[in-house]
Amino acid sequence: MARRGFFAELNYQAQQAEKRQRQQAAAVNRAQAAAQREAERALRASQRAFAAASRASAADQKAAEKAAREAHLEARAAEVASMNADLQQTYSDIDGLLASTLEVDDYVDLESLKVTAVEHPPFEPGAFGTPVSAPAAPVYPPEPVYSEPAPPKGLSAAFGGKRKHEEAVTAARSAYETEHAAWRETCAQQHAAHTAEVERRGKLEQKRQQKLAEAQAEYQEECRQREADAEERNKQLTQLINDLAFDVESAIQEYVGVVLSNSVYPDTFPVSCEHRFDLASRELTLTVTVPEPAAVPTVKEYRYIKAKDEIVPMTLPAKEQKQRYANAVWQVAIRTLHEIFEADRAGKVRSIALTVGAGRVSPATGQPEDVPLVIAAADRDTFASFDLAKVEPQATLIHLGAAVSKSPFDLTPADTSAGVRRRAQ
Repeated sequence: MARRGFFAELNYQAQQAEKRQRQQAAAVNRAQAAAQREAERALRASQRAFAAASRASAADQKAAEKAAREAHLEARAAEVASMNADLQQTYSDIDGLLASTLEVDDYVDLESLKVTAVEHPPFEPGAFGTPVSAPAAPVYPPEPVYSEPAPPKGLSAAFGGKRKHEEAVTAARSAYETEHAAWRETCAQQHAAHTAEVERRGKLEQKRQQKLAEAQAEYQEECRQREADAEERNKQLTQLINDLAFDVESAIQEYVGVVLSNSVYPDTFPVSCEHRFDLASRELTLTVTVPEPAAVPTVKEYRYIKAKDEIVPMTLPAKEQKQRYANAVWQVAIRTLHEIFEADRAGKVRSIALTVGAGRVSPATGQPEDVPLVIAAADRDTFASFDLAKVEPQATLIHLGAAVSKSPFDLTPADTSAGVRRRAQ
């Protein structure tokens, strides 16, 4: 059995989320949205009421507390309504497995999978995109100015003033020279520090530019690789389209994988497929795996118990659980046959041998095993004559002569003793 091929996997990854969102958007009903809005409104009212209660005076305390309790009850009731709306949506999704696929055309145009324009993310240099700033110019202290002492005048000049003036001038010059030397040293130190900082930042800038160039080169290589990948993908798609036209077995196998990858099931009922195509007989063998019964929700509804302030689930009756699960299995079988035949416009597949089953741990051996619940065979012409919008899936399977489980919910294997190629008359 083959799993998804290259293009099937690519298509699965690209289309899965989009199709799921489309199905969910189409399925969400107004009641669910209204219930959600009501839950939010009631919650806000409860919060306001409790806030008011904390601020109220003693005289108003009881009234505020009563309002808070009422708001809390409203919030819980709205929460229950929202949970029940979600639950009903889940059951609607499971009950409508066949109907949901009848609303769309399952044909896959392989040309549409080609990349017409490669989208590249913007280049993000990060820290390397910011140049290293130059250091601020040094601010040198003002140069000292020599100020000579004033010469003596009058009698002071005659009585030793001249000698004292000379001594004062000598002292002033000595102080100036000392101060000027200190100034020169300070300026030299500032200049040296500035030169070193310029050199340091210059090296950082060179390193930044080198890292930026490397990042740009890496980005360009990534862009080139994306372009090459897109070109190679388109080349392989062209080859697949040509091979499909010329009935190459592997191409038909790959196309079936693409179709199956387009089939998106609800998260609450995931389905996986394996397939093998035989060109000689033009028969497709399909094995479909559905969730085991324990994986399907069993809650009928949620109820709020005021006395305990709890929301509790009410269990669905066993009969309803069994009917829903069995009907889902029958729908998956018919849906799978429909999707393949509808998508195969060229009629490459003439018949389908289908097995729908669930995995479990064998109660006898304790080992994993697959339990077949439906084993059916259908040819294109016969199946094309059915109006699937009006059929009952189980009745259709019986009409096709399929072997079906008497109790899928109990994982009772389908009885193949009568064969599956004989159609009911």
